[in-house]
Amino acid sequence: MSAGLPQMSDSEIMRLLLSEDESRSQEESEVAASIGEQMLHMDLPIMARSVRARIRDICSRVSPSNAVLVGGGIGHLSAWLFDLWCTSEEDNCPPISRPSSFRIIEPGTRFRVIIERLIRRYEADSWAEVISMEWQEAIAESTSALASNISLPEGALQSPLTLPINLVVVDLPEESRVEAVTSAFEIVSPGGLVISLEPTVPTGDVGEIDEEEGPNPAQKKVQSFNEWIDLIKRVNENHSVGFAELTGGSIVGLLKGDSTNH
Repeated sequence: MSAGLPQMSDSEIMRLLLSEDESRSQEESEVAASIGEQMLHMDLPIMARSVRARIRDICSRVSPSNAVLVGGGIGHLSAWLFDLWCTSEEDNCPPISRPSSFRIIEPGTRFRVIIERLIRRYEADSWAEVISMEWQEAIAESTSALASNISLPEGALQSPLTLPINLVVVDLPEESRVEAVTSAFEIVSPGGLVISLEPTVPTGDVGEIDEEEGPNPAQKKVQSFNEWIDLIKRVNENHSVGFAELTGGSIVGLLKGDSTNH
């Protein structure tokens, strides 16, 4: 994956990569706005528009051959990415090279049907697909296929994920986010990028964990956040980490170093 960035320090690269693209509108397309209305009626949590727009801006700066969205929901963020990658020549923004493969991981069969309609709406059937399985299961099956067919080129493997993966966007609830981002960074190829919202910082005293009953929800949140801090520290040792603080949350980007440089 090439971010098309000039030679500069890691921190400068991450700052530019995660910055706002002022040439692009922050408004939703009609399709994305309609999905947002559906989410309100279904009482589903909605990612802030500032975050959706910034993820779109970040993805506009990279040229992934294979991209993955972990947590498809009913297709709200997917619509923003399809709007980016399916931009027509009549639009004012410069054309963006779409991925050869875009896999949307959404285990809920009900939501899968909705996302499949979205894919057809954007005429993306030839390169986009929704995978109805858990993220960890998709990784396990894909890496197993790679191991058992080591002599085959990665593009010829019969697996849920098209390897190598260059871009992973994680859109999951906080309780699942840290594990998903950790495994995403493990599977993404050198030069690949993982994008996610940073978990919120726990507040207040959660007390001691009961040895018999185990941790309560507040204690689990503290444990998860500590795991997140450990992940960021590990990644930052040999790779690049950047943050973009927005009104709707803080986006983190994990850029895996090129193996030739690390």
